[in-house]
Amino acid sequence: MAGVSAASAAGKIGSFLSKRPYAPPSWASHLSPAPSQTFSLGHRDDISGMQLSGNKVRKLEFLMADAVAQGADCVITVGGIQSNHCRATAVAAKYLNLDCYLILRTSKLLVDKDPGLVGNLLVERLVGAHIDLVSKEEYGKIGSVALADLLKKKLLEEGRKPYVIPVEAIREIEHQIQISGDVQFDDIVVACGSGGTIAGLALGSKLSSLKAKAKGLGYAMNTAEELKFVKDIATATGIVLDPVYSGKAAYGMLKDMGANPTKWKGRKILFVHTGGLLGLYDKVDELSSLSGSWRRMDLEESVPRKDGTACRISSTSLSGLIPYLVCTFISINSSRGIKATQSQKPTNLLNKRRN
Repeated sequence: MAGVSAASAAGKIGSFLSKRPYAPPSWASHLSPAPSQTFSLGHRDDISGMQLSGNKVRKLEFLMADAVAQGADCVITVGGIQSNHCRATAVAAKYLNLDCYLILRTSKLLVDKDPGLVGNLLVERLVGAHIDLVSKEEYGKIGSVALADLLKKKLLEEGRKPYVIPVEAIREIEHQIQISGDVQFDDIVVACGSGGTIAGLALGSKLSSLKAKAKGLGYAMNTAEELKFVKDIATATGIVLDPVYSGKAAYGMLKDMGANPTKWKGRKILFVHTGGLLGLYDKVDELSSLSGSWRRMDLEESVPRKDGTACRISSTSLSGLIPYLVCTFISINSSRGIKATQSQKPTNLLNKRRN
């Protein structure tokens, strides 16, 4: 029960990672089964930090509490190679002193290769998550549930206690509307992937006082046009959308507004940004041609310089550096089994340089 001890220690630092009982809102009190406790993971998108950003944190507060309550010492989950959910799970697991096992799907051309350290993968590997790769074809034939069960069985045989995490925003929206005055929304637009977020928003809106229509838009690989849209929005507003979820959803929403203006006319829209910014690091090559310009600052010769600030290497100073450079080179080669010969002595090379 490693998670319990870690959480107890961390709980002393403010309310972050504190374990507390959970009481569902009155409009959801009849739903069953209802979770009895939760861990505070900083679920507000503006304070949870980039490593734990996004809507995935909300369900993890409940699922991690259940994992610890069941005495788990590790968690298992499944997702794409740049899954935001998997990254958030890996970070949350580490916060609670639980090992994390991720089953990530990738192309069959890359499944036998090192997945690298780009985007979400960088964070996952930094926090020590165990990564198992499967091809998209294998994932399609076997399925996420069977893959997770297969890994769970192996871990059980090793004496581990795994908890499988399968692939509550309305309450917060309702509270913010109440404290903001007379603001009411007709539609709630959000990116839709596995369907968990849109299902929760739709059910919560119907049962609560919101009564807004939940609409799910966009998901999957982005196009060049959508990536340019993400860049343009960032340049115009400072709001950074991710390329797979919120970027595609915002692009689809605005495109549909342009194509079907009467459908949206007069309606008050709440767009939910679901995080996932680390996915942008996987798009560096595509973004390079779209990113802002840069230039070498033009400094005229007439601009006064302070003595000692310029880096000017004279022949004398270069000669003084040679012995150290050669010694370093010889040391490196000696560590690889290459012995320095007499002719490689620094003094000999220095003499050659002077000649």
